[in-house]
Amino acid sequence: MRQSHTLSNTAMHVTVAVLLAFLVVPILAVIPSAFSEASYLRMPPESYSTRWFTEFFADKQWSRSLMTSLRIAVLSTFVSVVLGTLAALGLQRLPAKVAIFLNGLFLAPMIVPVIVTAVALYFAGQKVGLVGTELGMVLGHSLLCIPFVVINVGISLRSIDPSWLRAAEGLGASGPVAFRTVTLPNILPGLLGGGVFAFITSFDEVIISIFLSGYATKTLPVKMWEEIRLEFTPVVAVGAVLMIALTLLPLVLHRLTEKQKKGARE
Repeated sequence: MRQSHTLSNTAMHVTVAVLLAFLVVPILAVIPSAFSEASYLRMPPESYSTRWFTEFFADKQWSRSLMTSLRIAVLSTFVSVVLGTLAALGLQRLPAKVAIFLNGLFLAPMIVPVIVTAVALYFAGQKVGLVGTELGMVLGHSLLCIPFVVINVGISLRSIDPSWLRAAEGLGASGPVAFRTVTLPNILPGLLGGGVFAFITSFDEVIISIFLSGYATKTLPVKMWEEIRLEFTPVVAVGAVLMIALTLLPLVLHRLTEKQKKGARE
């Protein structure tokens, strides 16, 4: 029996490792290409160099697109965290049937194909002059980011005992004070988690960005898409490496923060 259990665990670990390799290895294969010395992509590179990183940051269009992506991702994260948290708090106070219906509406951007959302945003934004503006990009990205905040904050809110808020109010705490001292500390993990997913979603978004971007609001994924249509050079691989690094960084920081808080509690 014990031997059978060991074999089962080994098979499960091997299966998980194969699946992870299938998902991750093709993504990581772009990293050596970014350090190729040749002016064309070759796997593996014949020789290595950082010349394409220098060219990336020396080119104003590439560096501007990177900064635009970071700026829009930060603004979209802020907007989605604020609106998503308010939505999650409101859903908690509604009757169950109404909350389920509205929750489905908030999660609709995760279900509806992104191309459909992008076309709808383009036509709506064109009528009010938001296409090609940074505000339009932030609003469009926030539409995709808000569901992640609603889900994460909603899960955190379920762990709060209603009697805690009643106790705070019984001790004379006003609504804002009760929120700051009771609710906020308990939903902080959900806020951070939702913010991380919101940042990653906005930073990596390409379809909505293609429809809503302009010359001054061209994000890094859009710039990469345009370059790939013309010529696939190692500069594009550099952009991909930076996207991977800046996508993993918030996840790593969030994980380290969670471990630090867990260690402090213990």
